[in-house]
Amino acid sequence: MIAFVEGEVDALAPDAAVVKVGGVGLLVHCAPGTLAGLTVGQKARLSTSLIVREDSLTLYGFADDDERTVFELLQTASGVGPRLAQAMLATHRPDTLRTIFATQDLKALTLVPGVGPKGAQKLLIELKGRLGAPTGGLVPTQHGAGGVGGPVGGLSPWRGQLLEALTGLGWNARDAEAALAEAEPVAAEAEARGEPPQLPVLLRVALRSLKR
Repeated sequence: MIAFVEGEVDALAPDAAVVKVGGVGLLVHCAPGTLAGLTVGQKARLSTSLIVREDSLTLYGFADDDERTVFELLQTASGVGPRLAQAMLATHRPDTLRTIFATQDLKALTLVPGVGPKGAQKLLIELKGRLGAPTGGLVPTQHGAGGVGGPVGGLSPWRGQLLEALTGLGWNARDAEAALAEAEPVAAEAEARGEPPQLPVLLRVALRSLKR
């Protein structure tokens, strides 16, 4: 198993980074929150999990060992593959997920893209107790704290997270602010449906506008 990679960030994409290690560029799939902390040309260290399939070797990267551990534990539930596990970590922080499963918070779990009420109920039963007890981090709120919802009482917290993600990908503040305006209608539509805006969706919209 490749436990971590360390080297210069060569390139960034909406869902992955290329890290130079010993003259080789490794493609590492990461959630938006992890990518936001990387900058092209700067050195980075990512905890990693290698997923081996008959026809592929896929490396997933995380900001720290705790995220990687939770990523791997999530996949012990039936029907949870690496993509869904990464989506769960893109929506909620590791300690928020521990709280969700400890408190059986169905609503917070359905904030994860691709997880409906029935699937969430099944996961709550299967994963209860597997992630361990919360360590004192953020707990779920009506918007899913640790995900796009952010702190209670905050005004449009998705803006700050999206701005951080865009500047982390190398865009200057002026371009990033312009991209926020492009993502605004998408966020407004989600809020009108009573749903929190999803950072991965907003990031894709913003990046499309920047590449036009």
